[in-house]
Amino acid sequence: MTDEKSETRDQGADTVDFTFQLSEREISFDIDEDLYASDAIYSASYLFIDRCYVFLARPSERKVRVRLRSKGEQTEAEMEALAGEFANELLNSQLRFRIGRATAPIREHYMARAFFGREQNATIAELLAELDAEELAEEPLEIPVPWEAGREKASDG
Repeated sequence: MTDEKSETRDQGADTVDFTFQLSEREISFDIDEDLYASDAIYSASYLFIDRCYVFLARPSERKVRVRLRSKGEQTEAEMEALAGEFANELLNSQLRFRIGRATAPIREHYMARAFFGREQNATIAELLAELDAEELAEEPLEIPVPWEAGREKASDG
């Protein structure tokens, strides 16, 4: 027996609609990829694999159907609660996805500074020139000196 339910909340001019189909041990609903990124859908789905079996399908363009099948006996109320938890986790995942995308340039900047000590745009030639400048600055005559001789010279004076 399949029962289709819809939860609609009127929030002024905006309407939030969450429609799902409920059967004995399974609940399914469609998610619009124009609202949620596929990465957010996968992320939310992954968090439920310890509690139920998760099946994803594409019933039409830009739609993902999520089916949650319980691993044990569940009441109808528990299945509806499961769908609600999934909807909340989907929203949470979408928000994390957007924050991650918005802050990516900042993370890349700090990673570049951590690895290279300067901006990411530095070329290899510029980094080698900087390294050469540091090594030559230690020897005023720019004559290559073996490491041991340079070390003895530094300890004497």
